[in-house]
Amino acid sequence: MEYIGSHMNARQRFKAIVDFQSFDRLPLLEWAGWWDKTIVRWHSEGLPRELTDRYAICDHFGLDIYKQDWIRIRQPDCPRPAFHGGGVVETEKDYDHIRQFLYPSEPVDLRQWEQWAKEQQRGDVVLWFTFDGFFWFPRQLFGIERHLYAFYDQPDLMHRINADLAEWHLKAIEQVCSVCTPDFMTFAEDMSFNHGPMLSKPLFDEFMRPYYDTVVPALRKRGILPVVDSDGDVSVAAFWFEEAGLEGVLPLERQAGVDIAQLRADHPRMRFIGHFDKMVMHKGEDAIRKEFERLLPVASRGGLLISCDHQTPPGVSYEDYRLYIRLFREYAERVGELSAQYTAKAAETNS
Repeated sequence: MEYIGSHMNARQRFKAIVDFQSFDRLPLLEWAGWWDKTIVRWHSEGLPRELTDRYAICDHFGLDIYKQDWIRIRQPDCPRPAFHGGGVVETEKDYDHIRQFLYPSEPVDLRQWEQWAKEQQRGDVVLWFTFDGFFWFPRQLFGIERHLYAFYDQPDLMHRINADLAEWHLKAIEQVCSVCTPDFMTFAEDMSFNHGPMLSKPLFDEFMRPYYDTVVPALRKRGILPVVDSDGDVSVAAFWFEEAGLEGVLPLERQAGVDIAQLRADHPRMRFIGHFDKMVMHKGEDAIRKEFERLLPVASRGGLLISCDHQTPPGVSYEDYRLYIRLFREYAERVGELSAQYTAKAAETNS
């Protein structure tokens, strides 16, 4: 399908970029909601106080609308850890107990998705959903420290949890797709830190890969782009995820040393979202332009949707953000122009 044209709607634009085809401009995208402290600051600096909804704020700034549903795996009355990073499971018996609060039979808000589907059909929005991933979810149950020991001390329980999780994912995919086909999805993993992945390749292959092998084909069969969401430096882990059939990575945190030019060289057909260094957003026009210029060569060849490399921090003022959006719009148009030139040149070379 060809998407080339002088003007595209939000969904056509997304499809063209992830299909490495010519596009009119980059989407003006915030893939994640803003920090609550950022919004509190902006309300005191000019953002209308009645604007609290994520998508209403996107509309206020003239951003493209990407609607996300994080499909929750816990029932509302599920026990919670006593502190951040703590857990609720130590033993198989604990998991047997907690399981009654997990894996809801109807996790998808079908009424919400029916409304979203109408917007998607018009091309007004891009729709995506998020699952707890096969590193993320066991960590939520065990807690950070116990989870890392569990790869060695409780391997059978680790496999049981991820097998249950994968089975539930398949049911949730069926429910969403009974309404419409989302444009992409993410597995929340946060498996890397600023020096690379938190586990080895053999552990990934043993404890995570089998369950990606179960779920990813079901997504790809339906035309849903599977993307992994991992903070930190994903440069090494990106190879593992690509081998497991995942087709994209976000948010590509610059402060962790991620380099989009190297990622693109290593993964010519992967899609990437994010990578604009949030730490320059408050440093003025020259710094913002320099960051966009860094991203421009890769973005113009498709497969990269520029966005903040995580949530916009509260150090960014309302006026800082308005400047960022104004420059983002300028560079989004420039990237679109370069995309058309690149596509035409490639077609000429191949003819």
